[in-house]
Amino acid sequence: MKHRRIPKRRAAMAGAGVVALIGAAVTFQTANASEDTPAPKPDTLSIAKAGKLASSLDKELGADAAGTYYDAQAKQLVVNVLDDDAKDAVESAGAKARLVENSLAELKSARATLTDKASVPGSSWATDPAANKVVVTVDRTVKGADLKKLTSVVEGLGEKAELKHSKGEFKPFIAGGDAIFGGSSRCSLGFNVVKDGAPHFLTAGHCTEAVTSWSEKQGGPAIGENAGSSFPDNDYGIVKYSGDTAHPSEVNLYNGSTQKITKAGAATVGQQVQRSGSTTQLHDGKVTGLDATVNYGNGDIVNGLIQTDVCAEPGDSGGALFAGDTALGLTSGGSGDCSSGGETFFQPVPEALEAFGAEIG
Repeated sequence: MKHRRIPKRRAAMAGAGVVALIGAAVTFQTANASEDTPAPKPDTLSIAKAGKLASSLDKELGADAAGTYYDAQAKQLVVNVLDDDAKDAVESAGAKARLVENSLAELKSARATLTDKASVPGSSWATDPAANKVVVTVDRTVKGADLKKLTSVVEGLGEKAELKHSKGEFKPFIAGGDAIFGGSSRCSLGFNVVKDGAPHFLTAGHCTEAVTSWSEKQGGPAIGENAGSSFPDNDYGIVKYSGDTAHPSEVNLYNGSTQKITKAGAATVGQQVQRSGSTTQLHDGKVTGLDATVNYGNGDIVNGLIQTDVCAEPGDSGGALFAGDTALGLTSGGSGDCSSGGETFFQPVPEALEAFGAEIG
């Protein structure tokens, strides 16, 4: 087969992680496919199996990989590639190959440019492998010179980035899962975990940065003391139970029942998820981006977040994002509310568990 590489390529690096997409609107390109030899039909895969295949293909393709995602409707792994040789390898392995223009290295460089030149309060950006771009979002507070500067930077990145507007305002959702109280603040418990053989729970780092002792009721006896916290850059905190409070590995569904949580996992774009919090209780939606950077203002910039269209409001901070029995994230912040909708960002749970040496339980 004649080797074809998309023009204007620069050095690329392998993609990492599987992200998911739901919707039939995506057109998968199969340029240069032989008229006489149709491309092999992609295998039907679960998200877990697609993740394993993606990791294997990343190693095999090297610089010819440009990101992967999961088409949840067709139950197929889609692999972005830069040339026909990589395309053949992907199709032979049972995945769907898609020729794209931008490598992950180029998108990473675009993100670095945004960080250096356009990190203004009220902005966020995340890599979208389905769009093969960095999607930049600004909230309603970004105006005037800041909006002009950010728009100029995005336009300068060409096809590697696009700008979107949010009607709400990005902010951490602290107002003061189940409510936890500290002084005049209220947050939400995320997930019960075990650290060094003792029971703890996870919540948002912007909550634990402000409060050291937590209660189940306003002004009630303490049920736990902070044992670790990271904010900004990250947004996770861990609290050690100090009394005999029951701590099952469950999430409150606010309908008289609970969801048992047995493990933590990585979120995927397009994945259907649920969020539980003490202000707005249970809501659902889908993951819309990964590795998001959010500038909440006042120097509070958080990286590596899960972006969703699930609503949330003040007091939901720290609450659980989950899919079935899998813990995914801790509510960080966002824009909008549960009347008008908006974007909500979550700290990935696996990162918090690794940082604290804890496990779900």
